[in-house]
Amino acid sequence: MTALNPPIGLSFTETRKVFQALAFAAHKHRDQRRKDEGASPYINHPIALADILVNEGGVTDHVVLCAAILHDTIEDTETTYEELVSVFGKDIADVVNEVTDDKSLDKAERKLLQIEHAAHASPRAKLVKLADKTCNLREIAATPPADWSEQWRNEYFDWAQRVVAGMRGQNSALEAAFDTAFMART
Repeated sequence: MTALNPPIGLSFTETRKVFQALAFAAHKHRDQRRKDEGASPYINHPIALADILVNEGGVTDHVVLCAAILHDTIEDTETTYEELVSVFGKDIADVVNEVTDDKSLDKAERKLLQIEHAAHASPRAKLVKLADKTCNLREIAATPPADWSEQWRNEYFDWAQRVVAGMRGQNSALEAAFDTAFMART
C-alpha cells in the first residue's frame, strides 16, 4: 500500500464552510435578480466570483472564497455584520464588511470611496474586489443591464479600472483577467 499524498487545497472543514456560504448566500439572495434583460438569478454573481478566484486566480483561501460568495449579503440583503460573525466567524465577516458599500451614502460618494479605499484594503478584500470588478465587466459586456446606455457602460468600465488601479500587485492572474475583460468592452 502506498502512502497518500497530503491534501492540497481546502481541508474538509474549510470546504464545508464554503458550501455553507453558498447555501447562506443562495437563501439571502433568493428573491433577487440581476439587472440584465433576462433577469438572471442574483446568486449566479457570487458563484461567478468564487469561480474566477479559484479557476483563474488559483485562490484556495477559504476565507476569501467565502467572503466572495457572501460579498453582497450585508449590502443587498437584511444580513448584518453581527450575523456573519455568528455564522462564519470574524475573519470572513471582516472581509465581507470591508468590501461592503455604505448604502446610506449617495451613489457618487460610494463610488469615490471605493477608489479611495482600494489601495488600503486588506489583501483578502482586494482579491474579492478584483474578482467582483472582473465579473461585473464581463456581465456588463455580455448581458448589460437593460436600461444602461453605452455611455453608462463605458463610464462603469472606466470607474472599475480606477478602483482596480489601487489594488494591483495582489494576484497577476486575476489582474490579467480584469485587463482582458476591460479590453473586451463593447
